[in-house]
Amino acid sequence: MSTKDVAASKNTVSVSEIAITGVCIALTFIATGFINIRLPIAANGGLVHLGNVPLFLAAIIYGKRTGALAGSFGMALFDLMGGWVLWAPFTFTVVGLMGYTVGKITENHHGFRWNVLAITVACVIKITGYYIAEGIIYGNWMAPLLSIPGNLVQIGVAAVLVLPVAEVIRKSMRV
Repeated sequence: MSTKDVAASKNTVSVSEIAITGVCIALTFIATGFINIRLPIAANGGLVHLGNVPLFLAAIIYGKRTGALAGSFGMALFDLMGGWVLWAPFTFTVVGLMGYTVGKITENHHGFRWNVLAITVACVIKITGYYIAEGIIYGNWMAPLLSIPGNLVQIGVAAVLVLPVAEVIRKSMRV
């Protein structure tokens, strides 16, 4: 196999990967839209949801491409359909980067500690990204500080649900 053939094979996407990614996008969208609590704090109230659970599982089990797509499209679709339209471009970018990063860290490094590291990095991305987004949207760099506790709760709850099962699921699927 030539170098060109190897490069081409790495860039191909199988039908099963497309289907799995579509399901991961749908699960992320559903968990974001239907398993959430609106918070009575911050400039726009804020939202704590479980969309990060399928997002993190998708990234840990299937890697950076599926993680990025599940995060970007799953949560941005929720923003578009759930009345958070102004947030959609920021969500697409921030959560896509979260999914990509979790997948990138855990693609070649398996185990509980690597998953903790990946989710911790995703938490930093979320807090930083949404702080910047809220600062831009509201033109106020103090108000976004009120969103940090909700973001920490959101990632913390997802971590508590994902970390005990991620490796078990990944190993059972032989991915």
